[in-house]
Amino acid sequence: QVVVDFERLSEHAAAFRGHDVGFCCLGTTRAKAGVDGFIRVDRDYVAQAAELARAGGCKHFVLQSSRGANQRSRFLYLRVKGEVENLVQAVGFDRCTILRPAVLLCKRQESRPMEWIAQQFLGVVAWVFPTAYSIPVEMVARAMVASVLQPGKGKVEVLENGDIHKLGKA
Repeated sequence: QVVVDFERLSEHAAAFRGHDVGFCCLGTTRAKAGVDGFIRVDRDYVAQAAELARAGGCKHFVLQSSRGANQRSRFLYLRVKGEVENLVQAVGFDRCTILRPAVLLCKRQESRPMEWIAQQFLGVVAWVFPTAYSIPVEMVARAMVASVLQPGKGKVEVLENGDIHKLGKA
């Protein structure tokens, strides 16, 4: 495990060398980091990490994005997620897997009251529609690992929430 300074990521290129697969779940919130900070973390840091990973020999990059990611979205969150998906694909990995989970169900140390309320509601909805609106973070993690262990379905594979559920159970 290597701790890096994301503000000076290029100085840590050695940490990205010698890995066949890269996993990226980096992200923050606009409320926590502000608009500029959110863009820097969710787009710029991720794109730079992908570039360093590719330069270091990474062949397969697995990116956790978001349901609804679209570079043309009017919503900042979805637009930034769409932009970073395109930037990561442009790096030129032999294989790129993008996961687009819905609302992540998880326990957090920090307080996010609105997210907590949404998780409670979606936790109940998940009993009736288990793959529609949410997904446990453990399921996303299992799907990320499983995506590496299975043959790819092309150079770029985008897995939507239902696909992540299926792969996470495999």
